[in-house]
Amino acid sequence: MGKKLKNTGLIGLGVVAGIAVSLQFSAMAQKPADQPLPLEELRQLADVYGLIKSDYVEKVDDKKLLTEAISGMVASLDPHSAYLDKRAYAELREGSQGKFVGLGIEIGESEDGYIKIVAPIEDSPAWRAGIKPGDLISRLDNTAVKGLSLEDSVKKMRGEPHSKVSLTVLRKGEPEPLVFHLTREEIQQKSVKGKIIEPGYAWLRIAQFQDPTVDDLAAKITELYKQDPHLKGLVLDLRNDPGGVLQGAIGVAAAFLPKDAAIVSTNGQLSESRQIFYGRPEYYAVHNESDALAKLPAAIKQIPLAVLVNSGSASASEIVAGALQDYKRAQIIGSQTFGKGSVQTIRQLTADTAVKLTTARYYTPNGRSIQAKGIVPDVAVDEYADGDGLNALRPREADLDKHLANDRDQEGVRARREEPEEQLRLVAQEKKRKPLEYGSGDDFQLQQALNHLKGLPVQMAKPETRVVQAAALSGGSPSGK
Repeated sequence: MGKKLKNTGLIGLGVVAGIAVSLQFSAMAQKPADQPLPLEELRQLADVYGLIKSDYVEKVDDKKLLTEAISGMVASLDPHSAYLDKRAYAELREGSQGKFVGLGIEIGESEDGYIKIVAPIEDSPAWRAGIKPGDLISRLDNTAVKGLSLEDSVKKMRGEPHSKVSLTVLRKGEPEPLVFHLTREEIQQKSVKGKIIEPGYAWLRIAQFQDPTVDDLAAKITELYKQDPHLKGLVLDLRNDPGGVLQGAIGVAAAFLPKDAAIVSTNGQLSESRQIFYGRPEYYAVHNESDALAKLPAAIKQIPLAVLVNSGSASASEIVAGALQDYKRAQIIGSQTFGKGSVQTIRQLTADTAVKLTTARYYTPNGRSIQAKGIVPDVAVDEYADGDGLNALRPREADLDKHLANDRDQEGVRARREEPEEQLRLVAQEKKRKPLEYGSGDDFQLQQALNHLKGLPVQMAKPETRVVQAAALSGGSPSGK
């Protein structure tokens, strides 16, 4: 049971399972090298290339060798830099637009090595076929899932529109495996959903930050106020939100903060990486479109706000939580976030390929570095009434090999590694639970957030599940620098 538990990811076109990144797209910078090229090392590279071509047991394609060399060079830097081939580059661009070609399922890795269905996306091929939360995928066409990485499994589920794939599913209570024959199609995914939980209180969830997120957020807030013009409290749910496009994060934070407030700053080697981003349309309006936030009800700036986060909240969701926390605009509730505080810029190489390169670190308005530490909640609350489930065992940024260091603060402690017996107990306990549906009446953390907004007692996390005490938060007011 030494295997690390993975965070939930979205697939379809979808977003590759794992932690998504905050993206900035850029043309390849034509920056002259600061130092001369290391000729000796380049000769060694050429020598190794020649040896492989002449001595390897089989002939190797030149393009494959060079592409793998580029990929390995970039991947050696940190966990989030990567070479994007034609397929990966197309998937990344489509994913940021909130649409994808695939099956329409939200997935995670199960403790048995299968793919666990967290939820089907409404009106998707998986949803229409009757796939349910908690189902386990054991085979993709004729390939067993066990032994495949989650990323490889995701690739097998993707394909061209109207192409077909078979899923063999294990379902609790069913004596035999179920086989679903699905046809891939383009799916429009809404990144924002919400509802009135009870009179006066609303729940607003962002699953991922995409190009349409700010527009979707504005539309949903307007809809909620039409349903209940006298809202007294709002819960913003960022749990298991892996991040996404930077503009989405800036716009979401700007919706709740004073006009022109500084939302996040970045710092890196390039001058373009040293910036402050403010809550203005030029920073969050995608493609220079109109300001989606301009017509929001004025009350949204003052409504009591609670923000739910967990160890799966990363990148753009940490930017939002950090900004709202620094301005004391909201109480952050849940568990310490993932800690992905770095900027990935997409540098296009050819018409079909690119490099995703870490170019800067993110900082909250108070100047706190998010990298490898994350956001510490003001109120620590477990995922369930009887404990934090598997949340405390999930790896965070600080657990990743070659992760970028936090340059301004002590890094967050790594995810707890329970003794094997305790891990087995937690896994067995988790198997007995029904899948948690965020926003439902069984959502314990949501109920505690509502209690907080109402001034009622909140069931705090057990002391041993608090990664860092809330008292460790730095004080002060946002400087905007």
